[in-house]
Amino acid sequence: MTSPSTPLPTVQPGSFLTLHYRLAGPAGDLINTFNDKPATLSLGTGELSPAMEQCLLGLVEGTRATFALAAGEAFGERNADMQQWVARKLLNELGDPHEQYVAGDVVQFPTPDAQGTYAGTVLQVREDGAVLFDFSHPLAGQPVTFEVLVIGVL
Repeated sequence: MTSPSTPLPTVQPGSFLTLHYRLAGPAGDLINTFNDKPATLSLGTGELSPAMEQCLLGLVEGTRATFALAAGEAFGERNADMQQWVARKLLNELGDPHEQYVAGDVVQFPTPDAQGTYAGTVLQVREDGAVLFDFSHPLAGQPVTFEVLVIGVL
């Protein structure tokens, strides 16, 4: 007699996951953990966008899948309210004073509590050195490829 096999764990709301994932937009990969250590995260805590979490729900441990998310679906649309000029003096204080900023560059900024970072994409540079950043997610308003390998589900 063979014993019935135990079903593999399935991703549910609130699951704690170990996974490899890749996020790519039209310009290529933004995040790719496949060649590094896997990521660990909990669903429902905002570590992934709601659209990406929906892709994961119901996947069985060991599944590898690729999802194509339409423009704006993964991270919303670009938000004009998220555009802000940053003075060169502040940029010099936060980073390398010799840094040359070019439209399209993604720059990391420390959060006010200095515990994390957030990204801004350079839109424009003025003659006085001030830089216009878009603090929308770098993939906002773009189609996104989300590839995942679910290693473990708790």
